[in-house]
Amino acid sequence: MNMEMELFPIFGVGWLNGWLLLWVWWLIQGLSVLVIPEDVRDRLFEFDRKNWKTGHRVSFAFGKAIGLVFLIITAFTSIDFSSIGFLIGLSIFVIGLLGLVWVIRDFKNTPLEEPVTIGIYKFSRHPQLVMLLVIGIGMSLALSSWILLILRIVSFGFQHAGVIAEENECLDRFGESYKEYMENVPRYFLI
Repeated sequence: MNMEMELFPIFGVGWLNGWLLLWVWWLIQGLSVLVIPEDVRDRLFEFDRKNWKTGHRVSFAFGKAIGLVFLIITAFTSIDFSSIGFLIGLSIFVIGLLGLVWVIRDFKNTPLEEPVTIGIYKFSRHPQLVMLLVIGIGMSLALSSWILLILRIVSFGFQHAGVIAEENECLDRFGESYKEYMENVPRYFLI
């Protein structure tokens, strides 16, 4: 067993590739979203990007494009199940998935007219994004790929502009209660 990371992993079409991890992620996230009421589901995705500043939209879109490259490379990267990196990455991946399910549950259990401030949201204003980052880091380690890790972190960095825009929308929507929440809870756990 080794933990050697490669800049560019073995790339090709096969049954034992990163698409398996993507499938598990999308299945669990999809089911978590499908079992919540439709009005809550709408709230998860309701931000109007047309009102964002141009710089926020461009940065967010660039982050999404980098994220798409991450997904494509992940899907075609071979998995080495005997690697210690796979076991470590899989563990981090599972932690991220469980956290994402918990975050969606917190979202479901908050009245629609209030900002989400329960559960993991007591420690981070954007735990969904943090859990998606953790999932991506886990997949990168499981696939022993530096390029995937770099792409995931860069994607997250560019998507930060969308976080700022979403916070501005929440301030407009929830007013003083969200401002107080912002003052007491870090954006990304410790940051």
